[in-house]
Amino acid sequence: QSAHRAGLRSFIRYGWRWSWRVAAFVTIFNTVSTGLSVYRNKTTIGNFASAGAFTGALFRMHLGLQGLAGGFMFGTAFGIPAGGLLMMMQKLAGETLQEKRNRERRELYEQKLAEWQSRLSVMEILGETESNTQEGPETEGARES
Repeated sequence: QSAHRAGLRSFIRYGWRWSWRVAAFVTIFNTVSTGLSVYRNKTTIGNFASAGAFTGALFRMHLGLQGLAGGFMFGTAFGIPAGGLLMMMQKLAGETLQEKRNRERRELYEQKLAEWQSRLSVMEILGETESNTQEGPETEGARES
């Protein structure tokens, strides 16, 4: 029991030191890979490799040029399998993020188009009604004289 408590205490004590680093690494990695995917309008392994290389180099930049190169290689080495795993999971789910983004964009366009067309038809009906009401008094006045 005392060994268990000691392990738990050390996990809490040292876990905090690593948790913010892992969270920052994952945030930067996901931001870069998502940004590349949106900019290039496609999702490839190269996006994940580039994101891993950038993030690894950024985290090892303080160690000088060797640390920068090592972080670049380390990030690339882990970005490729991570990207492959994410792409494979998306394929197994039935729809990739790119397909989902395109579908949502198309649905939004179709919704706005239908809304615009309904507003246009209402405006046409109002225009016809207005022209009919303007013609009405003139024809009645012509009939009386």
